[in-house]
Amino acid sequence: MNTVPNNELAISIKGLSKSFGAFNVLNSISLHVRRGEKIVLCGPSGSGKSTLIRCVNRLEKHDSGDVHVDGIELTDDAKHVRMVRADVGMVFQHFNLFPHMTVLENCTLAPMRVRGLKRKEAEARALEMLERVRVASHAAKYPAQLSGGQQQRVAIARALCMSPTIMLLDEPTSALDPEMVREVLDTLTLLAQDGMTMLCVTHEMGFARAVADRILFMDQGEIVEDSEPAEFFDAPKTERAKRFLSQMIQK
Repeated sequence: MNTVPNNELAISIKGLSKSFGAFNVLNSISLHVRRGEKIVLCGPSGSGKSTLIRCVNRLEKHDSGDVHVDGIELTDDAKHVRMVRADVGMVFQHFNLFPHMTVLENCTLAPMRVRGLKRKEAEARALEMLERVRVASHAAKYPAQLSGGQQQRVAIARALCMSPTIMLLDEPTSALDPEMVREVLDTLTLLAQDGMTMLCVTHEMGFARAVADRILFMDQGEIVEDSEPAEFFDAPKTERAKRFLSQMIQK
């Protein structure tokens, strides 16, 4: 692993391990993520991808190792956890929008409660982000009135309303119908082009090739390949990655 100056690091992970009972999900993971880097995590189901990014904002508590986000170490210190979560946006497989709130209300809740923004300022910010992901015309609607693709774009806008420095995306298109996948991927591509630091778990290999600065291939709780996209797709180093890519291309 190349040495990276601390002031250039968005995320620093050293020796991260995590188990659920007797099942060892992550095995001594180490990873440096530079500010502005776009990293795609891929690999077979159960390889630890989602658990890894959930450890980056303490949605999962790691058993051992060190996790630093923007220079803040994630420990049991609740203040540190709050500071990191305030600056790290998270988009899940399922949209997790509040069904009893309008799109605009979903997007203003956290900025008002966590950032202390006044309602008018929060609404202006929310409308700006909804416009950015091309769903501003649906601001007064409820989630159930939107398609899956529109709901996921609202979830992305909601995360952006907190002005995050890092975005974590956990299979953001896996719950969508195929025709809705493209609109979400287009939104994420624009976000990447704006220079956001991103860690994205996905099986969308076309998106990975086009957007990622690095691709991490995980298997059995370990990062077994860490490569630039051209190298990963054209000359994977391991037989496991070759089999994975072969299966993905066949789909």
